Amino acid sequence: MEILLDGKHILVPAGSRLGDLLPGWDFRCSVAVIRPALEEDAAESREIRFVTSAGDMVVEVAEPTTVSRLFQPGLAERLRLHWQDRYAAAFGPFESGVRPAREPGRYERGDVILGCGGYDPSLSYLIFARMRHAADYGAPSDGGVIGRVVTGRGLLDRIGEGDRITGVERVLRRADRSHAIITRDAEFPLEDGMQVVSYVEAEVQGFGGDGIDTATARSVEHFLLSVQSGEFLAGRSSSTYIADTHLVPTKVPLEFSGPRLEGTVTVRTAGKSSGAVYIYTQGVSASPVHTVVGRVIHGIELVRFAGEGDLFAIRAEPEQFDLVGLSLADAGAVAARRGVSLTADEAVGDRVVVGQTPATTLEVLAAGEVRVATEPAGHVVSITLDEAAAPRSVTIFREVTGLKHHAVGKMPLAFRFEDVFLFKPKIGKGVGIIPENTPAGEVPAFTLAMTNDSRRGAGMIGVRTTPNAEFGPTSEPLTGTNVIGKVLDAGNLDKMREGTTVYVKEVK
Repeated sequence: MEILLDGKHILVPAGSRLGDLLPGWDFRCSVAVIRPALEEDAAESREIRFVTSAGDMVVEVAEPTTVSRLFQPGLAERLRLHWQDRYAAAFGPFESGVRPAREPGRYERGDVILGCGGYDPSLSYLIFARMRHAADYGAPSDGGVIGRVVTGRGLLDRIGEGDRITGVERVLRRADRSHAIITRDAEFPLEDGMQVVSYVEAEVQGFGGDGIDTATARSVEHFLLSVQSGEFLAGRSSSTYIADTHLVPTKVPLEFSGPRLEGTVTVRTAGKSSGAVYIYTQGVSASPVHTVVGRVIHGIELVRFAGEGDLFAIRAEPEQFDLVGLSLADAGAVAARRGVSLTADEAVGDRVVVGQTPATTLEVLAAGEVRVATEPAGHVVSITLDEAAAPRSVTIFREVTGLKHHAVGKMPLAFRFEDVFLFKPKIGKGVGIIPENTPAGEVPAFTLAMTNDSRRGAGMIGVRTTPNAEFGPTSEPLTGTNVIGKVLDAGNLDKMREGTTVYVKEVK
């Protein structure tokens, strides 16, 4: 049987299962399986996506037969911007069976016309009308309008010299769900001609073959952080988008408010869902609370059919450049692999990176160099966090220490007395620390805890080096103590003195 796996034709034995096609796959993640559409079903889908160097447009064609005409082999390779004026932009040339009528036609903005130059069908063009006008484009007697732009019409005004159409794709809508299945079942039976999409890949805003634009560097960094694990969880789903909300709330700057076409990736910048990452399955207009951070370049079928609760694999181009938490030796290897020059504040001994400048991926790659701040490995305290038992407290801890954004966080050591270490990170007003995971008996040594709102010292972080059945690690009664984790290397903690900054590294 022949299977189309992520755009590649694969031959598999008859009777193969999905697990045979994807050995070693993590089947917590969903994949899209699309059955071959019957001809009568295929005729009902009349939308085609034109991928251009300036953005994407979706065209609804007038006749079903036009779909097959636009999918002739190698057509996209010949669709360069050949000429343009205030009225239209023409891509080509290529050969077609058009029969020119040698008379002008009348066109509306968004019309897509099949015409030819010099009335020669071997010099045919796809012509996109920018405004209402009349012209002779060497089109048939019916005017040659084969479709109309339904999504991305604003792109008509931005197309310019050097642009080209790089891909022509059939749009499979949610209405075609009878042919598409989202599954995690390794025993799912394969059929000849099936298409399997196992991951989504997105290219970030500002990154391309013509250079790197850092205008969206901070919002793009948030997106790269969101997909750092290689997973996208559709925590929310609608007819036009799916959204991953696991980093909500996070303040993200509005850097580029553009049209949200199918495949566009945005981050919400305001409201209760600030920090959520959205991928659009249908085009909608720009929003003042959404910043565009990228677009899907592979796997849009998986996005279209994913529903609420589905988890799927995702890749970003480029991958995030974050050296924080790495040993200096490993950081140097990563920088070398990615062609970036690295300068460290100190290079003697075993050191861990605790900060980098520039802070964002696009800025580092654009500059080709990075400077890192380091600390001796013995000054970094490893911890584990119990998110399952104390989800809200752990979330607050990661936020105030910086562990939400990097592998290493920090907090000031406020007091040290007898067997107790107390830390006082800055927690914003109005942050409620509800009692959760409060201990009922003896608290083991080196337990990491946070004082909850039942006590005046709410927000204090503490560690006690000996077990205690009466008071928690922050020296508060057990009812005022939220246990959030454990310190793993007590020896490093013992080196710390009051007033110093303690760096913590979460071990998962």
